[in-house]
Amino acid sequence: MFHLSYEEKAKQEAVRWSKALDKRSSIIQRSSKQVQSRINEKIPDRVHAMVTDSIRSMIELALTSSEYIRPVKVHPDWSFEERERQVQELVKKYKKTASVEGAGTGFGGFWLGVADFPLLLSIKMKFLFDAAQLYGWNVHSYEERVYLLHVFMLAFSSDKVRGEVKRKVLAWDDLEIREKNVDWKTLQVEYRDTLDLVKLLQLVPGFGAVVGYVANGRLLEHLGETTIQSSRLRLL
Repeated sequence: MFHLSYEEKAKQEAVRWSKALDKRSSIIQRSSKQVQSRINEKIPDRVHAMVTDSIRSMIELALTSSEYIRPVKVHPDWSFEERERQVQELVKKYKKTASVEGAGTGFGGFWLGVADFPLLLSIKMKFLFDAAQLYGWNVHSYEERVYLLHVFMLAFSSDKVRGEVKRKVLAWDDLEIREKNVDWKTLQVEYRDTLDLVKLLQLVPGFGAVVGYVANGRLLEHLGETTIQSSRLRLL
């Protein structure tokens, strides 16, 4: 009997994932976006300003500093399967961190819940940079940092822009330099508007602790899946 190698199975799974991205969001998801847009209109302007500033700062740090880079033990003789095992462990670790952080801020009510946005952003970016090192990307390279921001954007983008972001992510090594740029305003709007509707419930005192725990873990898990499948398609 013919057996597929780990790499062949991983590539098949990544191709299925890629095709699934082309499907339009469900009616429930699109409806929740509409509800979320109405809720967003009721959120104070200074909250929106803080979210915008947080995302701008996150992008600046990701592109120009070592804020999100920490030493990650990577053995050059690791197989692709072993690298992915390490990434899966990383997802579990960061998911737990994000969940605990979400529960803590969610328990504090509206303003502490608002403070969760920059904290969760930082956790996500640190995960992304750690995972990138395990896959072998040079996170000190400006071009690779821009690539990671596109992976982040792919994870949190709407139907409207997902296709173009996906095109760039999957063809990164063949893109012209001028195409390798980040529209931070689009990233900011997409990230804010595609956060799960349930995430807004984290702002409700007490009840928000449970919501924050679940939502943050789920959002980190989603970023992990996007990072893994994008890396598979680029490497395999």
